[in-house]
Amino acid sequence: MMHQQRSEPHLSPSSDTEDIVAILAPRLAYFAGVARTEHVTRAAQEMQVPQSTLSRAMVRLEHDLGVDLFARRGRTVSLTPAGRTFLSSVERALAEIERAADEVRADADPATGKVAFGFLHTMGSETVPGLIRAFRADHPRVRFSLVQNYGEAMIERLRSGELDLCLTSPVPDAPDLVARRLDEQKLRLVVPADHRLASRRRIRLAEAADETFVTLEPGYGLRRITDDLCQQAGFRPRVAFEGEEAETLRGLVAAGLGVALLPPPAVARPGVVELTVTAPRAAREIGVAWLDGHPDTPPVAAFKRFLLSRRGNLLPN
Repeated sequence: MMHQQRSEPHLSPSSDTEDIVAILAPRLAYFAGVARTEHVTRAAQEMQVPQSTLSRAMVRLEHDLGVDLFARRGRTVSLTPAGRTFLSSVERALAEIERAADEVRADADPATGKVAFGFLHTMGSETVPGLIRAFRADHPRVRFSLVQNYGEAMIERLRSGELDLCLTSPVPDAPDLVARRLDEQKLRLVVPADHRLASRRRIRLAEAADETFVTLEPGYGLRRITDDLCQQAGFRPRVAFEGEEAETLRGLVAAGLGVALLPPPAVARPGVVELTVTAPRAAREIGVAWLDGHPDTPPVAAFKRFLLSRRGNLLPN
């Protein structure tokens, strides 16, 4: 016999979406199983739940919706028009949940899982490819989602859960992060090949106080380091151009548009001369950071151990 429409449903049309999902979600798989078999006993056997549990769940589901989903004839049931409409959406929702579960299980697989790894632009041409190649010698099927960005942006992506680990500079100091110093990279004063200082091999940074600088934009770690080193040398740099990538700055230097404090290039660039800075000590620390208390999947844990094992030997010679 068909059930009459409920006059006092548990959920009103104005109920919050979060309330509806919390109440209905646990019963959706039960509903789909009963709808598929059109038999409560058979569905209970297939899903390995007590028949009484399944029957109560369906009655409660209808009560919460305030709609009859089934027409009942003993233990045999058939979908009402409302039930067929509901089943179509439920099947899509359950398929999406299954897809999502498969995806997160695959990402956590020790042998074939995924690591979301962020790093500075200056480490993308040589350092990071070398690290991943060395790691995959023992973990050949681990996958990587790679993100190049400046330090502050990567820290925000760590906090949002988009990244598992990041290589950055300066090494961050924040209560919600764990950071470990891995290596140090010397910075050089890069000048045009026809510059008055180009014949020098070493220089005190104070000798460049009157020069025009090209730098990365504010917010980049290397920009902060440049400003700090110039302050230590007793001057504030006159900045003519700001960019987002170190090799672009090298090109600006080669064009005679200024000088720059930069890490060594992967490949020597014509048109510039790179001078060792003797004072103040010009170097940047490179470290790895991750979110404190964030549980690691097996592939992330393995890559983290690998990075920490490269302490003092992270950068190519």
